Amino acid sequence: MSSLIEDYALLSDLETAALVGRDGSVDWLCLPRFDSPACLAALLGTRDHGYWRVAPRGLDGPCVRRAYRPETLVLNSEWRTGSGSVRVTDFMPPQAGTPCLVRVVEGISGAVTVRSEFSPRFHQGRVVPWTRDAGGCDVAVAGPDAVWLGTDGPTGERVRTAATVTDYSVTAGTRLALTMAWAPSHRAAQPTALLVPAETFQKETVDFWRRWAARCRYQGPWRSAVLRSLITLKALTYAPTGGIVAAPTTSLPDRIGGPLNYDHRYCWLRDSALTLSCLLQSGYREEAAAWLGWLVRAVAGDPARIQAVYGVAGQRLLPEAEAPWLPGYEDSRPVRFGNAAMGQWQLDVYGEVLDTLWLSLRAGIEVPPHVWSLAKSLMEYLQEHWREPDHGLWQERGPARQFVHSKVMTWVAADRVLRLGALLGADVPSFWYSLRDEVRRQVCRHGWDSGRRSFVQAYGSSRLDASALLMPALGFLPATDGRVCDTVRAMGALEHGGYLSPYQEADRAQCRETPSVACSLWYAQALKSVGRPDRARALLDRVLAIRNDVGLLSARWDPDDGRQLGNAPQAFSHLALVQTAYALTEGRSRSPR
Repeated sequence: MSSLIEDYALLSDLETAALVGRDGSVDWLCLPRFDSPACLAALLGTRDHGYWRVAPRGLDGPCVRRAYRPETLVLNSEWRTGSGSVRVTDFMPPQAGTPCLVRVVEGISGAVTVRSEFSPRFHQGRVVPWTRDAGGCDVAVAGPDAVWLGTDGPTGERVRTAATVTDYSVTAGTRLALTMAWAPSHRAAQPTALLVPAETFQKETVDFWRRWAARCRYQGPWRSAVLRSLITLKALTYAPTGGIVAAPTTSLPDRIGGPLNYDHRYCWLRDSALTLSCLLQSGYREEAAAWLGWLVRAVAGDPARIQAVYGVAGQRLLPEAEAPWLPGYEDSRPVRFGNAAMGQWQLDVYGEVLDTLWLSLRAGIEVPPHVWSLAKSLMEYLQEHWREPDHGLWQERGPARQFVHSKVMTWVAADRVLRLGALLGADVPSFWYSLRDEVRRQVCRHGWDSGRRSFVQAYGSSRLDASALLMPALGFLPATDGRVCDTVRAMGALEHGGYLSPYQEADRAQCRETPSVACSLWYAQALKSVGRPDRARALLDRVLAIRNDVGLLSARWDPDDGRQLGNAPQAFSHLALVQTAYALTEGRSRSPR
């Protein structure tokens, strides 16, 4: 059985990511990139589906202490036994030439027998590889993939069964390093990464992250949390293209045992403007420009074919399939790979893209020469289709509806394209002004429920939706507007255990949406904007308290069981944390759009 979601720490080389538990087991790793098939998939099943554990022999429990080295993604974990203590340092070197995971074992006191249990399973935990000895290294091969495992220390006592089990004797002051590297299976030679001293990789990795962290401009009271969130966002970046995945995992459930388990190892347009804003505010202009480049390439082409989600390289085809051989996290089925949301029409993405283009140009980021042509084509399509129903921000897999947030984002699209035209000195059609006004009138007429005194989820519905909290931040209505104040007040009905659910269920007696980390942070921002800063700060502190021991947040929080749920770590949650910290920091609030 896999560990609690909050027991996992993140490692990344900016092309893929691994999750390592407090027990020293790496239970999730896709190679060679975020959206590749998993070769360690115990997270979604059992150890029969692939894992790599390094810990003292005979100890099945968690380490006594672990932490990232300050301002890095290099993880230290310590164990104590009756005979001594050891430290394991885990990291993935960026720019190593091939994906690799390094685990350095150091003796702190006494003498400890450390066991490495290495059990890869290719094709999403399904295929047992052929494992053999290759010049002092173990190499596991299946189909197109090979993973090599080497050590710079003594060979140790090795037994191959379902896993390659090796015992090492570690005494105070001694060390050894285990390095796992991926390579295409048709290459006979071991990866060059196995020839690089672990000390070299470790120093380069520490230096890389500390240089990157030093560029952070946020200096407010939540600097440590903001910096950890920014490091996490960087870790979720696919460096070759600049795309940022929503999470490195798939099918971690929003509700234990529930069926709504989706693959988040892709890039969502809903995150685009928020991502760019957070990166620019924090001093990461190069990353913001790379993200813009990914976005412009991904959406290029027919505006009628724009998607809500794309692959890390901008690919459009993300066919969704179920993996029945994986029992799922705590039996939460089905396990899915790929995402059918690629085929949904989501009206809000046009506003997200145009908002991102405007933010980029306003910040002085060099935009492609054809950006105005792109903006016009998006707007021309939108003006013909904005009245149509869609599937909304939450990607409901049912009939399309007239979602209020989607219409608000249509207003954002019209507003931003007008601002973009003004910055470029371009001629804009007069009816775009009329469209912007018409959308606002329609939303205020049909999206407002006078009985609830709140904006609601969809036209004709009385269900509350946390996305209405974004209206003042988007500039749709000022925070001083009575309807905004009433909506913020009404959102108290979505509170559960002090956190905010994303929306009301149609039948609240049947099930209740697990609170969303991002929505709880939107609530804090909205409370600040309507003049309730003390409550806003208390809510931010409450969210900070549910981060795990190394500062990571998943998509959801279950206040009843006191545990994280959903794919993790979740970019949307960490983006919202950064944005909220800026909004609540005196003199450093987010610039109005």
